[in-house]
Amino acid sequence: MDTTKASSKAAETLANAYGVTGPLDESTILSRADSYFGRTRQIVQHFGDCDVTYAVFIRRPVIAACRLAVSWLQNVAQEQGFVLDCREVYAEGEWVGAGEPLLYLTGSFVKLAPLETLLLQKLGAACVAAHNAYQMCLALPEVPFLAMEARHCSGYEMQEQMGYAAGVGSRAAQREGARGFIGNANDATAGFFGLDKGLGTMPHALIGYAGSTLRAAEMYAEVFPNDPLTVLVDYFGQEITDTLTVCQRFPEHAAEGRLSVRLDTHGGRFLEGLDPQSSYAVLERNTPGTIRRYRSDRELRDLVGTGVSAAAIWRMREALNEAGYPNVKIVVSSGFNVDKCTAMHEAHAPIDVVGTGSFIPNHWSETYATADIVAYNGDLRVKIGREFLLGKVQAGKEKA
Repeated sequence: MDTTKASSKAAETLANAYGVTGPLDESTILSRADSYFGRTRQIVQHFGDCDVTYAVFIRRPVIAACRLAVSWLQNVAQEQGFVLDCREVYAEGEWVGAGEPLLYLTGSFVKLAPLETLLLQKLGAACVAAHNAYQMCLALPEVPFLAMEARHCSGYEMQEQMGYAAGVGSRAAQREGARGFIGNANDATAGFFGLDKGLGTMPHALIGYAGSTLRAAEMYAEVFPNDPLTVLVDYFGQEITDTLTVCQRFPEHAAEGRLSVRLDTHGGRFLEGLDPQSSYAVLERNTPGTIRRYRSDRELRDLVGTGVSAAAIWRMREALNEAGYPNVKIVVSSGFNVDKCTAMHEAHAPIDVVGTGSFIPNHWSETYATADIVAYNGDLRVKIGREFLLGKVQAGKEKA
């Protein structure tokens, strides 16, 4: 994928989005901010405003994904008519160590105090999700990813944050040679991936409506005859049987590589024809030694357990090749987080595309960003224990 195009499209999406999903007016921001910031604002108004500098950081390693938050701040400053100096310490997509300041913000204490709550909401989760997406892409560098996070988000603002984050993490991994994310599953955030439209074919609901996997494929092909065809094959628990039936019905698609099957097998059962013993055997046939190197129960499940395991993917590849369909692609989904992607790499799983929203942080407490004032009217001052924040602000002042 052209990462320059993706970056340009992402910038355009950012330019069009901000101010739409976040409040800019003072009264709405005050109503959503922690109340002590509103009281602080009143006290400072009473005793006299001053310029302050905030340092913003996260306590764990992340990928810098600050433009969402910074763009919102700049729009607030423009709307409310105050001067904001924002220094991004790291370029977008750059790796950031735990506790390293991401931003230094300088401006009126009266104006900035109420913004802290909403700023931190927009920053931490995006940076952690970008780091997860980056790690996933590097774990499977030859495999393209599709972002499918929207259904797991609590609303559009989170959806926008997570789509943006996946785009940032993907481009960081692409700079290191990974394929990264080639798109996402909805139109609204497609611009973060350099696209105009979301990607995807059918949900399980269409198969239920059609009454069979084959009929759902036929319906899709009739309405979208010029599109590549990706068919979900786990609805009836007959992944291999239904896959081969679809291949027989669409031999040209299969021969030309325009047919893909998507494995989304429920975690409560094995792929058709597999059980624990046969799953071990599949891996031994295709990637000897992998099963002997597993390091945890979670990794063992990803390799030979229920759901979309490495053994399930290898078994599907075997079945396709044995039936004479080597060009049919395998798309996988269901819990493909960093750990699962790493396990798939260890097993050399023959994956053509990963669909996932599992870059959304698992442990929300890791996403908590923090802001501390480190200078008042130019005098450096910070609470005890946060002196580490002063180093780069001082370096920035000297450079300026």
